[in-house]
Amino acid sequence: MTTETEALDAYSTIVTGVADKLCPSVANLRIFSRRAAGGGSSVMITPDGFMLTSAHVVAGSGARVRASFVDGSDVQVSVVGADPLSDLAVLRADAPVAPAAELGDAAGLRVGQLVVAIGNPHGYAGSVTAGVVSALGRSLPARSGTATRIIDDVIQTDAALNPGNSGGALVDGHGRVVGINTAVAGIGLGLAVPVNATTRRIVSALMRDGRVRRAWIGIAGGARPLPPRVAATLGRDRAIEIVEVIDGSPADRAGLRAEDLIVGVDGEPVRGVDDLQRLMTGERIGVSCALDVVRAGSARIVSLVPRELDGA
Repeated sequence: MTTETEALDAYSTIVTGVADKLCPSVANLRIFSRRAAGGGSSVMITPDGFMLTSAHVVAGSGARVRASFVDGSDVQVSVVGADPLSDLAVLRADAPVAPAAELGDAAGLRVGQLVVAIGNPHGYAGSVTAGVVSALGRSLPARSGTATRIIDDVIQTDAALNPGNSGGALVDGHGRVVGINTAVAGIGLGLAVPVNATTRRIVSALMRDGRVRRAWIGIAGGARPLPPRVAATLGRDRAIEIVEVIDGSPADRAGLRAEDLIVGVDGEPVRGVDDLQRLMTGERIGVSCALDVVRAGSARIVSLVPRELDGA
């Protein structure tokens, strides 16, 4: 039987290993504008100086931004692009001065799994806290001007987060970045934007174009198992359950309701929110599409026209 001391040693070994690996890649951001100075965190993600942070950290980015690292390096960084509707932004350092962190995939996380948060709370550089994944599939509203989007599949953790942690790394036990810390929702309650297939596409678009174009239908939802009879009929086991329909959205005008299950878009299977966001590319803006929906156990097709959600 594992003793309490042995268990603590194993836990400490994982956390210290993650800290040793990731702390050099996490920067303390200092933001200077005409109005005020601020701060946050950022993660180096490529060897040539691209960095990932939260969009709200660099909001109104006429500001001057500098990044410092635990080895004492200090560089000027520029904002390549920000997407407030995913609360992600890409920066680039004037010179590559830190190792790139390895990006993981939040799709493989499980509730109860150990995670480590690395950032700069209250400006204290290189701070490390550890906890577990408290819940998965949370939703977080994001706004930019009059545009609203729900960030889905948000990670909830009890690893202690404080102001200044935003933009920092949420890391699994193997030292892979699985989330970007975005919000302190209360004592013992932190939220992180997941690093997954959708996030990678957003980051690629920001690196390439400095902005993200996306189609939007106007729902909040989460993955759930299909009822056995429906699953047997459709030959798939999961779908998106609509939790909320945004007033005036394409989904609202098409008559979609809370508790409807979306199982496909134009014949493409949808098993979770990440699938839907992957399919809602800029090419679908203004183009009619057919949603395969299950309502009260009965399948139906709902047509709607996604619109562009402008996060500029």
